[in-house]
Amino acid sequence: MIILGIETSCDETALSIIEINDDTSGSTEVKIIANEILSQIALHKQYGGVFPMVAKREHAKNLVPLFRKIIAESNFLESRITNHELKSGLQNHSHILKNVRMILEREPELLKRFLEFIPTMGKPPTRPVRNRECSQRDSAYNGIDLIAVTAGPGLEPCLWTGINFAKALSLAWHIPVVATNHMEGHILVSLLKRNEELSIINYQLSIPEFPALALLISGGHTELVLIKEWLNYEIVGRTRDDALGEAFDKVARILGLPYPGGPAISALAEKQRQLGGEASKLALPRPMLHSNNLDFSFSGLKTAVLYLVKKLPAPIDEKTKAEIAREFEDAATEVVVEKVKKAIKLYGVETLILGGGVVANKNIRRAFEKLANESGIALKLPAIDHTTDNALMIVLAGYFNRNNAVTETSGLLELKANGNLSFPYTKM
Repeated sequence: MIILGIETSCDETALSIIEINDDTSGSTEVKIIANEILSQIALHKQYGGVFPMVAKREHAKNLVPLFRKIIAESNFLESRITNHELKSGLQNHSHILKNVRMILEREPELLKRFLEFIPTMGKPPTRPVRNRECSQRDSAYNGIDLIAVTAGPGLEPCLWTGINFAKALSLAWHIPVVATNHMEGHILVSLLKRNEELSIINYQLSIPEFPALALLISGGHTELVLIKEWLNYEIVGRTRDDALGEAFDKVARILGLPYPGGPAISALAEKQRQLGGEASKLALPRPMLHSNNLDFSFSGLKTAVLYLVKKLPAPIDEKTKAEIAREFEDAATEVVVEKVKKAIKLYGVETLILGGGVVANKNIRRAFEKLANESGIALKLPAIDHTTDNALMIVLAGYFNRNNAVTETSGLLELKANGNLSFPYTKM
């Protein structure tokens, strides 16, 4: 099955074309045909954070050029249509163009680029494609079978751009669309294991041992998700205020560090550890460390950094900044590890899954590798380049929810973005 993935939940425009098949051993084979991400970090860096309407504008500008790129990478033959055929086709399908214009009427930049490119090519036909990084035999692909798009959670203006693009492409090429949950994608992509024997773009996704526990930590989410059986989820812990990634960004601003704050904090903290010695004497609290639940709170930790900085003579020297960065990172890591440790014991967890952008943090990865070894459980860590928002994870979520796909006659036009989409407690 060939799936196009579309991810526009925040400040990355990401598209993927992936082949997914279940094999006889019970695992899922995942082959990356094309996978691209355009990050807006450089643009938003000047503002110290993501501006939703600016991000939306960039998605609208980037989607079609990026789509053209992955179509070319996939070696799909761009069956160019003659002017006569094009005019005839538009006349015969005027209702499709009418609906496309209606869908994209609030996306003028996207509409312009869409109409310049999509009507001039046919739907990718059946043809042999050679994997450009693998010298194995050619494989026959039947074009794109399904479009998977992020419906939420995320920044709603950005989500709408991706959904509208998916709807328009679905109408033009008669391909069903499945709306996916961004957070489920973060769980599933962490279950991928690279197949070293074949190619760097071939993976196996294996079902974990249950019960499994997923810790999702990103700029917008901090959640503990219990998975008692495949694709059946229950949130057992969540942040009561700031997400962990949000706290990293806010502390970075307090310390005068550049955006994005997470990597800046991590770099300073790692530098401080490499100098040796004990952690800083500038002690910070460990919020809710000993609470009788699995919830988190990071707002107080961020505020403690603010009060600490206000007490210190200005300007703060680099050594002190590094000490604070390390102490903050140590405090945050200790809290999430302790909460996970409690959940492992409470639910008899067999597999621990980490997902989300904050999982790229070296200190957090090391801490959970140690916890998994001590607990004797399996640990599923995503590859570093899979921790950021990407379309591969959306394809995976789409594949396992493909029975919920819609078409023009079965709910396509009713698809909506939901910035606050809750995590599914059961299969969508």
